[in-house]
Amino acid sequence: MTNIPETGRTPRVQIRLVVIQILVLSLLGTLGGRLWYLQIRNGDEYAKEASGNHVQQVVQPAVRGSILDARGVPIADNETRLVVSASRTDLLKMKDDGKAVLTKLAGVLGMKPQEVMEKVRLCDAKTPQPCWNGSPYQPIPITDEATTQQALQIRERSEDFPGITAEPEAVRRYASPGKSNTAQVLGYLSPVTDDEITKAKDSNSPYLRSDQVGRNGLERAYDKELRGKAGVTRYEVDNLGRVIGKAESDAAEPGSNLVTSIDSRVQRVAEYELNEAMKKARQQYDKITSEYYKADSGAVVVMEAKTGRIVAMASAPTYDPNVWVGGISAKDYKALTGKNSDYPLLNRAIQGQAAPGSTFKVVSTAAAVEAGYEWDGGYPCTSSYSVGSQVFKNFEGESFGPISLGRALEVSCDTVFYGLADREWKKDGGINPKKGQPKDYFFKAAHQFGLGKETGIDLPNEVTGRIPDRQWKESYWKANKDAWCKTGKKNGSYVEKIAYENCLEGNKMREGDEINYSIGQGDTLVTPIQEAVIYGAVANGGTMYTPTIGKAIVSADGKSVQEIKPKAKGKLPVNKTTIKGMDDAFAGVVTRGTAAWKFGGWPQNKIPLHAKTGTAEVYGKQTTSWLATYSKDYTVIMTIAQAGTGSGASGEAVRNIYNALYGVGADGSIDKSKALLPTPQKGLPKIQTDGSIDAPAISKDPVKDLQASKTDDSGTTDQQLPAGTTPSPSGSNRDTRRRTARPKKRRGMRILT
Repeated sequence: MTNIPETGRTPRVQIRLVVIQILVLSLLGTLGGRLWYLQIRNGDEYAKEASGNHVQQVVQPAVRGSILDARGVPIADNETRLVVSASRTDLLKMKDDGKAVLTKLAGVLGMKPQEVMEKVRLCDAKTPQPCWNGSPYQPIPITDEATTQQALQIRERSEDFPGITAEPEAVRRYASPGKSNTAQVLGYLSPVTDDEITKAKDSNSPYLRSDQVGRNGLERAYDKELRGKAGVTRYEVDNLGRVIGKAESDAAEPGSNLVTSIDSRVQRVAEYELNEAMKKARQQYDKITSEYYKADSGAVVVMEAKTGRIVAMASAPTYDPNVWVGGISAKDYKALTGKNSDYPLLNRAIQGQAAPGSTFKVVSTAAAVEAGYEWDGGYPCTSSYSVGSQVFKNFEGESFGPISLGRALEVSCDTVFYGLADREWKKDGGINPKKGQPKDYFFKAAHQFGLGKETGIDLPNEVTGRIPDRQWKESYWKANKDAWCKTGKKNGSYVEKIAYENCLEGNKMREGDEINYSIGQGDTLVTPIQEAVIYGAVANGGTMYTPTIGKAIVSADGKSVQEIKPKAKGKLPVNKTTIKGMDDAFAGVVTRGTAAWKFGGWPQNKIPLHAKTGTAEVYGKQTTSWLATYSKDYTVIMTIAQAGTGSGASGEAVRNIYNALYGVGADGSIDKSKALLPTPQKGLPKIQTDGSIDAPAISKDPVKDLQASKTDDSGTTDQQLPAGTTPSPSGSNRDTRRRTARPKKRRGMRILT
């Protein structure tokens, strides 16, 4: 007898067969389900993707729109150049990653092999410029300055240069009409990155790998409008890559043109005068630091007072924006970003923050009136103001006796504002404020004037400035308390004493904080564009406008014109009577106050000018020059770091800008035929039926034209004083307008920024 069944299978074998059958059926079920999913559920989608395997795309880049000044003169447009590019994909297929080809290419182009190889490497956190930050699948431009002979050599010997192309392409050109630079306002372009392509994939303005995108300035702010839409032609190909038909085609749509409020002639004058003012400041000796002024950076803004439109905006140091076209070299990139560059990529008109000095007194005056102080009250302008054992001195120890708020603005009397701010500090409870919210009139006014936040100008990366109110002090103290307490010493150096005091009570509003704040010192920071908005509002009767540079977006065919209207964003927190008082006081600054020595002979009865000077102290540096001015048409703000006094360093340059705007001669006469812009440009340039925009001729250099006309009128030469200015005293600008050095030790006070 045997235990083996008739089938010849043991129970164990039968169990195994059942398990195998179950597994086979499960696999067949899974496979069937997957086939159903691929062929029925998502069949159409995969069929569409599969067809794409037999379609090749050819991209035709869109022509980027031009950026024009207010009269239609191109300040950024396009030109055709011979561009030599390398396909990174093709190069990496070679055994040596294309090094031999790139070395050979360098010889043809007259470049160093290392320079060419650096251009095709990909950017990352560890790779310095130059490098390629665009898509690795896009041809990488090596140079856009190839000669016809070089291009022909590459194309005729294509077998020697696999992966290399030499084609005519439209590239960006920053035209610099009339030698105006406008670099920081315009910005620059660079290739789109894979990350940007992914993020914009589902937006209404997706990127293609061939796109160049704006990285700064107007190029970035209006990138979507300027960029247009690239054309794409799709070809059907077989499995060998041969074209067998044309699938479909989307025509390229050129980008729109941007008309700005910039006047290239005024821009050139503003840039020139800023540069000349800085050069002259460097020739002046600073007795406080015992060295010549450094005057290492500055900015000037010319704005329409009644609209907020920017007529000119200059920042120094500056650079040629064309260095970015076709890829920037290592040398140029280092010059723009190195430690010794002074960072010319910064637009200091909107990104330069500094203590405003006495130009801030427009805010303090408004705060005093709101707090109940009479405009015509008699406020003691003494030579000094004492707080306990500490003495705050007035400018050069001057004393004018009891004066009004208007007169305090004219002569820039510090002690008047010391006293007003100190009284309000005490009313609010001193260092330990009363229960409930202190009134804080001086800080509230600053926020109402729009300080401590962006103005909203149509440029990227604007900074906010800073108003050191109680909320800011508390947050700043929490962030820095540990460091202050670690380094502070009660009887140490000046810096160590300040750290010690800040450790103990840096979160409290101390008496010295509010006193310093009242004259634009301490931790207060503003930008030139913020001051332009404020003084423009005083000029127009109290309306603050959002500053704008874009004036209209015009389609390439001229059929669509989208105007960018001026936008009011609020009112100054003062009544008409106070504005009238300020207006009269600022006129007095020009005729008999702190700026009078720079504006002698100005036709004040025909073109009234108004001004406020400021000299801001910065700890460890020389003083910052501020000059805020306005006429009925324009606001002109200039600031120069480490240059001396407001009127001394900036007065002559600002005067010359007004001379150019209104055609004012050395003797105060007005010749409208020589005026660049006696009234703001109201309309848009003429747009033709084909979309082209009429542009008037502009001279090679408006500055030289103005200098020539001055020479004709007065016989002066370049070596003599510029027309429309008065001889400066023989001493430095600090001798003419300087605060006496304040005591370094002040209990509980920050006196410098």
